[in-house]
Amino acid sequence: MNIFRSLFITIIVVSFLELYVLLAVGSVLGAFPTIFLIIISAALGSFLLKQQGLATWQRFQTSIARQEVPAYELAEGFLILLGGALLLTPGFITDVVGLICLLPALRQKIITYAMQHYFVVQPQKNDNVLEGRVRLSNASLFLNFEENVPFVGRYLSDHLGMIEDKVTGEKHEGV
Repeated sequence: MNIFRSLFITIIVVSFLELYVLLAVGSVLGAFPTIFLIIISAALGSFLLKQQGLATWQRFQTSIARQEVPAYELAEGFLILLGGALLLTPGFITDVVGLICLLPALRQKIITYAMQHYFVVQPQKNDNVLEGRVRLSNASLFLNFEENVPFVGRYLSDHLGMIEDKVTGEKHEGV
């Protein structure tokens, strides 16, 4: 099944579910309280979108200034944008999902889960792979491989100079 067909089916199903929930809530509370709840959720969505978006933008700029990759901030920005759009969409189901995306504690759990299960590739461990920091002995360049980027230790030892093992703290000189 292609992505556009899945997206189309999801939009249709969510629309019918939203209509059903709106009619059910409207029959219990009445028309005006239901409309009031929808307007309040849109206002709450606008407020949270602005507040959380500005905070994430500041963290994004700080990461860039420190020359770090702002991967977490980009994921947060995507969820904030999605949550704001869902809260501005009339309906109670989209409001709940949007609120989940905009609340920092829940958003952090979603991002952490996604990064652990879908985005972070764990390298295969074997004797020919060494993880850690590389310091070039005859240059001032310092390369940081702390994000578990694997590299072949013997090649680096032969061509780059000293290697410091991150786990044991041992230093290995090149040949």
